Amino acid sequence: MRAPPGSLPSVVNVEIFSDVVCPWCYLGRARFAAAARDFGGEVNVTWRPYQLDPGASGGGLMNDSLAEKFGGVDRVAEAHARMRELMAAEDLPYAPEKALSANTRDAHRVIALAAEAGVQDAVVGRLFRAHHAEGRDLNDHGTLAELAAEAGLAGVAERLAAGEGDAAVTAQLEVARTIGVTGVPFFVFEGAWAVSGAQSREFFGSALAEVAAKAG
Repeated sequence: MRAPPGSLPSVVNVEIFSDVVCPWCYLGRARFAAAARDFGGEVNVTWRPYQLDPGASGGGLMNDSLAEKFGGVDRVAEAHARMRELMAAEDLPYAPEKALSANTRDAHRVIALAAEAGVQDAVVGRLFRAHHAEGRDLNDHGTLAELAAEAGLAGVAERLAAGEGDAAVTAQLEVARTIGVTGVPFFVFEGAWAVSGAQSREFFGSALAEVAAKAG
């Protein structure tokens, strides 16, 4: 949906709470980006952290832990098949059988550092693809540094070792708890209107237009 020129505010600000290992977040990013491209105004996205499993130790295939959680390999295979169709519709590479379990706190620290450098969305996209399509180990600082560098953020390994980004992630996770985020992706428009889930690009387009009209 594209509004008439001059009818929208210059920027619509959107905060997206997500977790790198969440396939619905990976899908939601693609759908929202498509809606933002078709929108008549500018959309400024800030990525915020959420951890589906803050106690995860990392290591091993996610398929193994998913089978334990959801009742066996057949149910996991069915879920993957459904998700493959949805990912294909957005031209997203997807190989869930490669995905490794990870504690995503350090990945969120990298995303927080990327915000300071103005390359946050690129880093988020690279981390999503690395986990969901390439089977990269997001527990490893060297891997995180390599992926971040590919997306335009250098020097990550040293900054992680120095503890950078940790306080920011702690503060932002508390914000998520305070506003009642219990699942992701979770989109907050202009700090006032919220949308939960990987909605369709048409839904996101309508939401952007509605928020722009209210904010204007």
